[in-house]
Amino acid sequence: MRRALSTTAAVVLTSSLLAAAPAVAGSSHVDTTRLTKAVTVNGQLKTLRQLQVVADRNGGNRASGLPGYDASADYVAAELEKAGYKVTRQTFTFPFSRDLEPATLTQTAPAARTIETAAFDYSGSGDVTGAVTPIAVAIPPGDAGSTTSGCSADDFPAAGSAPAVALVQRGTCDFGLKAANAEAAGYDAVIIFNEGQDGRQELLTGTLGAPAGIPVAGVSYADGKALAETAGATVRVTARTEVDLQRQTSNIIADLPGRTKNPDQVVVVGAHLDSVAEGPGINDNGTGTAGTLEIAKQLAKTGLAKKAQRPVRFAFWGAEEKGLLGAYHYVEALSDAQRAKIYANLNFDMIGSPNFARFVYDGDGSSDGNAGPAGSAEIEKVFTDYFGAKRLATAPTAFDGRSDYGPFIEVGIPAGGLFSGAEGVKTAEEAALFGGTAGEAYDSCYHQACDDITNLSTTSIDQLGDAAAHAVATLVLSKKGLYGDQARRTSAGAAKKLSAPTSTGHALTR
Repeated sequence: MRRALSTTAAVVLTSSLLAAAPAVAGSSHVDTTRLTKAVTVNGQLKTLRQLQVVADRNGGNRASGLPGYDASADYVAAELEKAGYKVTRQTFTFPFSRDLEPATLTQTAPAARTIETAAFDYSGSGDVTGAVTPIAVAIPPGDAGSTTSGCSADDFPAAGSAPAVALVQRGTCDFGLKAANAEAAGYDAVIIFNEGQDGRQELLTGTLGAPAGIPVAGVSYADGKALAETAGATVRVTARTEVDLQRQTSNIIADLPGRTKNPDQVVVVGAHLDSVAEGPGINDNGTGTAGTLEIAKQLAKTGLAKKAQRPVRFAFWGAEEKGLLGAYHYVEALSDAQRAKIYANLNFDMIGSPNFARFVYDGDGSSDGNAGPAGSAEIEKVFTDYFGAKRLATAPTAFDGRSDYGPFIEVGIPAGGLFSGAEGVKTAEEAALFGGTAGEAYDSCYHQACDDITNLSTTSIDQLGDAAAHAVATLVLSKKGLYGDQARRTSAGAAKKLSAPTSTGHALTR
């Protein structure tokens, strides 16, 4: 998952438990129980414990560009090779950044106080004490995402010769643009505070997308509002970061050898393998990694792969936490012909949150009008039908491209997946549907050192892991496919040529 508030799910709850419903066209002819029974909690925990060992031996994290990620990739690759997969390491370079020390923010006048903060990814280093200048802030804010603070160079009065700190507000444009405009106007540091609507109030963190030359720190809406309304406020901002524009990492790509009836309809099943540098990343995204790896192993072990109607490719993405960079690299490196052969993408990014919910990517856009490419609605229905048959409630989560399925939907490839919740707070209605504790985060250790082997729900791993296995089996084994017309299609007719992706900032920066 991207950092807090870059991936906050937009949630619309079902009003009641879903009744059992007919499966998608063709999927009723697929018995997936053999795979769902083979994919066990114990099997997933085995991988999760190994990932914890890797983190323990490598500075407490498994972040791309650091030794813990390379050791994680070695482990996953070895497990896949033992299971009979042809494994490819797809290496790429990316702009790496991490905090060498926690950022600090202190109001020094008119009254001294310490303010909770965190440096943005790609923040510059520095120790700056200066006057605070609010930049076109909106208090109270309008609609979510409407605030234009810092999006135009004209928003910034010249900073002058004395040290100055720009105070800008989340909304409309990328964080990196706000920081770049401030730096160009002569400011020595930037504070970006949350926008203020429901779901946009807590401590703001995120990525600038590219290195900044000055410290850039985030704060909550309440703290930003207080600074904006304090006449004569001065602050001290410190950040000490490491940035390397040419750090190397890799994706692990695994294909199971063998022929299928529809070789030009590849199902890509993915999960990001990296953690943030702040912790071991056992829930985020060790759980997605463990579930995906166990499905791959059991698909081969049970012999079900021999009945595959279309190829399945398992992908473990690098540098997701830096902007979905591994998934973008994979999609952008494909030729038009290769891209046209991808039938669907399934994505599993956090499936074991301690205070979990059963969120399904909203492929049909029913919750917010933001539907995925054609076929995404059918994938969503694979999941909701499965949970409905189990008498388990689900809720849609925004299909906004903010996980590794994003590069796929940008080029028209249908996608779907599951999410158990991150830093968002569980509502009373959600607690009634899913259990757990209202008023607390789905994962209170999200992107922290405490996201370790104790930060899991085995119930969530069990339920969402089985649903993931069901979806993989359905897409790979179904003779009729997602649309029920497979028998009337030729292999060549199933592929569609798509244009190259046009992403500029890898999305998760506002």
